This record gives sequence, C-alpha cells and structure tokens, in this order.
Amino acid sequence: MVLKALPGVGAGLARKLTDHFGTEDKVLQLLADGQTEIIAEVEGVSLKRADSLARSLNGIEDFLATPESVRLHKELVTSISSHAVNSSTRSRLRNLMPVKEISSRRELVSQAMVCDYVIEGLRIPSEVEGSYDRVVVSKNPIAELKRFCRVLSPSEQETWKDYKVFKSVTWVGQDGPAQTPEGWLVLPEDSSIDMILPEKCVGWFEHNKESLELLTNLPRGDGFFSHFDEIRMPVLRDLLDELSNEDDAEAIADIRDKLWPMAKQLEKRIHEEVDNAMQNVKLDLSGSDMLEALADAASLQRKLAKQTSDAIQEAIENATNEISSLLSKVGVRCPRTIFKAEWPTKVDRSTLDGIDSQLEDLWKTTQSERLVSLARRLAPLKSRCEKSLRKLVELDQWLTIGRWAKQVDATMPEMCDHGIEIKDGRHLLIDGVADPVDYGLGLCAGKDDRQSIALLTGANSGGKTTMLELLAHCTILAHMGLPVPAKSAKVGRIESLHVLAKAGGTQSAGALEQTLLQLAQVVSNTDSKLILADELEAITEPGAGARIIAGMLEAAEAHNGTCMLLVTHLAPAIIEAAGRELRTDGIEARGLDENLELIVDRTPRRNHLARSTPELIVRRLVERSQGDAKDVFKSILGRF
Repeated sequence: MVLKALPGVGAGLARKLTDHFGTEDKVLQLLADGQTEIIAEVEGVSLKRADSLARSLNGIEDFLATPESVRLHKELVTSISSHAVNSSTRSRLRNLMPVKEISSRRELVSQAMVCDYVIEGLRIPSEVEGSYDRVVVSKNPIAELKRFCRVLSPSEQETWKDYKVFKSVTWVGQDGPAQTPEGWLVLPEDSSIDMILPEKCVGWFEHNKESLELLTNLPRGDGFFSHFDEIRMPVLRDLLDELSNEDDAEAIADIRDKLWPMAKQLEKRIHEEVDNAMQNVKLDLSGSDMLEALADAASLQRKLAKQTSDAIQEAIENATNEISSLLSKVGVRCPRTIFKAEWPTKVDRSTLDGIDSQLEDLWKTTQSERLVSLARRLAPLKSRCEKSLRKLVELDQWLTIGRWAKQVDATMPEMCDHGIEIKDGRHLLIDGVADPVDYGLGLCAGKDDRQSIALLTGANSGGKTTMLELLAHCTILAHMGLPVPAKSAKVGRIESLHVLAKAGGTQSAGALEQTLLQLAQVVSNTDSKLILADELEAITEPGAGARIIAGMLEAAEAHNGTCMLLVTHLAPAIIEAAGRELRTDGIEARGLDENLELIVDRTPRRNHLARSTPELIVRRLVERSQGDAKDVFKSILGRF
C-alpha cells in the first residue's frame, strides 16, 4: 500500500506527510491505528481530511454514499467506542469502516461476545520525544537519529581522539579506538539504530512498559483467547523486571550521598571518644622531666603524644572501618588516610574528594554497562513488541465490540443477497428505551414483504425517521461485520448505502436542479444499493414533488440490486402519479394517553396508508394551551 493510492492523495501531499513523519510506513501506520489527530498536526491537513484518509485506508469509504450515511456511521462508532477501556482502542474504533470481506470479523466478534476478558493500561507504542546527550560519530550520515542526538561526521584530518571531549560517544565504522574509552561505544557500520543509540532503545521500553507488561501474562485458552498465542511474550518478563531494577546504580548514588555527612559525623565522634578516653588519664612529671621540658619543649610534646596516641589511633581506626564498610558494598577501597593523624583530627578533604570521584565514575560505568547490556538484549525484541502491541489494540477493539454487543443485546445478522429484514429491532441512539420494531423489504424478507420499493406513511412523531435510521444502522453494522441491535436480522450485501435526509424546504430553481441530478444518479446506477429517503417531496411544491418521486421510484425499481424505502406524506399523490399500486406501509397513531402522548404502534402495518394524525397534535395543544391560544386550537380541531 502506498499513500498515493488513497483517494485525494497526490504526490505533493504524500511527500509532505512522509517528510513530516520520516517514512511512508509511519504515516500508513498512524492512519491504520486511527491516530488522525496526529496526522492533522501537519500544516494544511485538517482533522476531517485525516479522518477521510483513515476511512479510505481502513475500509470502503464509498459505501457511505451520502453525508447522512456518514453521520449515522460516525454516531454508531462513537457509541461503540464509549465502551472502550483504553484510549488507543477508542482511536482505532473511530475509523472502523465497512469492508468487502467480513467473515473474519464476524468470527472474531462472535468469539469476543462470549469472552469476559478486559484489557487495561493498553496504548499504541510510541517513541520518547526529546534528545539524548550521546554524540554519534559516523562517516555515513544517519539522518533518522538527528532529531534525537548530535550526529557528527569526522573530516579526513580528524581521528577518534578529537572526540574525547565528549563523555558519551558512539563511534560507528572503522578507525575507532583500539581500546574503548569510558562511556564510549565502538560499533560496525551495519549496527542497528537501537544499539547505536541505546538510550533511545531502553527509553522506548521504559516509556511503553505498562503496555508491554500485558504481553507477558495474556491468558491461554480456546476461542478468542487463542488469538493471544501469536503475541504472548513471557520471555519479556525478566527483562522488564530488570528494566525497573536500578539497585546497583542507586546503591552507588546512595553511598555517594551519605559519604560527606557520615565523614563529618565520624570526625565529631572521634573527638568525643578521645575526650572520654582521656578523662581519667594522668601524666606524672618528675623534677628532671620538668627541667627537660624547660630545656626542650618538644620532649613534653612527645610524652603527651605518647600518652594520647593510643586513644586517638583507636578512634580513627574505628571511624575509618565504618566508612570502609560502607564503601565495600559497591567495591570501592577506603584509604586509611581519610582522617588526619594530628590532633585535633579532621577529615582529609582531598582523600574524600578522591573517593567521591571514584563513586561518580563507578556510577557512570554501572549505568553505561547496564544501558548497553539492556539494549543488546532488548533491541532484537523491539520490532516484535511493536507489532504485538498493535495487534493487542486490534484485539481489544473486538473485545470492546463484544462488550457493547452484550450490553445492547445485539445479534449477528444473516447476510443474504438482497433486501433487509429485522425482528425486534431497536434504535440505540435515542433518549429513553426504544420500542422494538419488525420490518422487511426485498427478497430476504417474509413472503409478503419482498417488494424492492415501499412507501412509509404515518403519524408525526410516530417513529418513521427513527425506523429509517434503524435500518441504516443495521445495514452499516452488518457490512462492518458486526452484530445489529435486533433479536434477529437478515441484511442483503450491497455496494453502497444512500440515506437521504429530510429536505430543509422548497429549493431555488438552481438548487432543485442540482438535487434532482444527484437523485437521478443515485436511482439510475446499476450498483447494488439501499436507498432510505426521508420526505423528498419537501424539495418543491407537493404536486410536482409527487410526480418527481414517482419517476425516481420507477427508475430505482428498474435495477434488481436496488431496494428503496421512502418516508412520505404524499403517498396517494405519488401512487396516482406512478399510475399503479405501490407498496405502502403505515405507522398509525391510535390516540393520546393520560399524559397526552401519542399512542403509536412503532411497527408499520403492511399495505396500510396511515394518517399523519395532525388532529391528535391539535387536540394535545388544546389540552396544554391556555387563553386565546386554547380558543384558536379548539376552532381548528372543530374543522377536522
């Protein structure tokens, strides 16, 4: 599949999208995932255009042949997607379209409908945005890394030594150092991007860790669970645990944080221990000792030092051992000169700074070794992980549809060659509880309902438009391979669905001409189709409207693959203009209940011309109005 194969995508748009996202495959993947809001970030591409591209890629966009068909489809998938637990699944569902081959979908959804498994914490894998400190040096430019780190090309005069000013370097290709400097990677030219920039590889796994963990413990079993077999990755479990385990580096950092405070605290303790040890020590001096001290002050210093040296030495030894014990946890040797021997004892700052530098180098080495080790083991799995997560989002889509189907009590329809028949069908998108409806049209219907053309008449607010939308819902869902909101249903395979909304009023000559031209194209083409039209007569005055509709019905009936249901208030005039009988069904209102609401049997009566019952509406207005308005409606009611 190439971008330019999508309707409305020329070379310019294809190049703009490819340049923005890096590769054509990336653009197609975003469209397949339903991430159209990301596509719409490209200058000049609206969200509407992005949605259209996604629909074209994901199904038969031409199936939804009118704006009203598109609207009903959008409302349906929005309703279904509200049952999704994960936002990535909602995005994918938004562009679920009718497709030519539905058998595999029907099998998946049928299995999902009897599966209670819920996936949480799932999202489509994504890259980590941002840059890394590593510098990549390569004689051959690596364009795809430039947005993540500095990529440099050495000149003929430069050697690897010219790049020692950088701490983290990946040298790609020949002429690298024989012995790898600290913080460097030296790799051959055919190395993968994930090894050249290991931070990016490990960062991807850290960023998508919650979703990746789902791949390690997917359930086993038959039916829907069998689809998890190809994406289950238990081998990933230990690596993800290791990804979270930074104990070695954290231990080094912890010791480094403790080193100076501990040394200063031990310095103070040495003083306290020596003071305590010297509390009961006495120095006896003879007369000759005093005379010697007068002659040589140093001799007194030596006697004092000898008397106190043991206590000082012991306190310093104990303190040094404590620091040595702390450093031994990470394999760093403690110098015995960390405390100065002279009194008063102090920490040797240069020695402690040296230890601190060792810990910093060790921390960097540990992090670098961990990073490279993880990248080496994770990189070969990354592509499979990406595919598995996207497959899991797709499977979650079917699980979501299964939950929706169970909640609305939907059933998988029988696909047939022509027509539509529903038993106990329910419109899902109206307020309140919808009354169930039975209806059939075309060859798959009952023996008395196999006409391909029918007129639907009846009471205002009786449910004619609602039933029209219900038939459209069932047709759209069936052609997406999904269950329909009915106890049972048969749906004929068609190439396009034409839902024509109620016209907004009498049109101007130019607008009327354009409308009639479009209608003629719809009813005259030989494609298999279902036409659901709501009060087409409103495009012009009633007399002319009836004659126009009669001609349109005659043209539609001439094609074996066409079924058409027309909601109208002009049935007698249309039949007269047609010059023959047409199947006419009616939704009849029998009166008003105690709340002055219409009492209506929502299932149309076959071969019955139902009244629009405006008198019932007027009667309700009489009951609900007051004053002069009430008198006006009483007067009108008396005229029926």
